[in-house]
Amino acid sequence: MNEKQKEDASRLCLACGLCCDGTLIGFVELNPTELPALKEVMDFEEEQGHGFFLQPCKKFCNGCTVYEDRPSQCASFQCGLLKSLEEKRLDFYLASIHIQSVIEKRAAINAWIKNLPIHLQSPSFYFQMVELKKLLVKMQHTASFTENHDTLLNELLALDKIVVNEFGISFSGYDALS
Repeated sequence: MNEKQKEDASRLCLACGLCCDGTLIGFVELNPTELPALKEVMDFEEEQGHGFFLQPCKKFCNGCTVYEDRPSQCASFQCGLLKSLEEKRLDFYLASIHIQSVIEKRAAINAWIKNLPIHLQSPSFYFQMVELKKLLVKMQHTASFTENHDTLLNELLALDKIVVNEFGISFSGYDALS
């Protein structure tokens, strides 16, 4: 990979943040050997020498605020979109369009959730989508399943298609919807 590709990959990754804001990933496992150092820069849950934190990451605010000291899982993660950029299967502009599509779908889904009598438990968009999928599939063949629910389900399917095809990630259990 040449210097321009590295720069584009880094710029795309830092500008995107969909893995940090809870859109694509629900939690991050921490390497037990890095826990002492991470305690200095971030909060996380720890049990029997193992650590994790739920997404959205509290250290993500329009970019990673602990980028140089971020957990190894965060540093090594590469979504399919980033890999495609690095392998020259798509350019920076097209990758940016895919990111914007996910952001727009997420906003549309959140608007539907607010307008429907749906209460989701998790603060993480990733886990909300898992929860919402289960709820909608369960409701799908009942009288309480409305046209609005169907529209929301179609938004979820459209988001999942983008996320699977471009980012190489799927919300758990989405295969039941396809």
